[in-house]
Amino acid sequence: MACQYKKICRQHNCKVKIFTQMPGNLSGQIGSPDALILFTSTVSHKMVKCAINEAQKCGADIVRCHTSSKYALNEILESLVTTG
Repeated sequence: MACQYKKICRQHNCKVKIFTQMPGNLSGQIGSPDALILFTSTVSHKMVKCAINEAQKCGADIVRCHTSSKYALNEILESLVTTG
């Protein structure tokens, strides 16, 4: 699924980092994104909390979505591109 997420992001001219499991240094790997999309059904609560803390530090938009489908990602990116 990660490869499909990357393909969809490229179609929207977005750079992407995808984390399916929480690495030990997640806070150092997030960087300073414009937006952070969290598929809450597929990641741990600890990972969500860490990602949100880092996104808030750099002022990134945070989008939470319970559905981790390609369609959901496409809809989120379309809304971010048109509003951002």
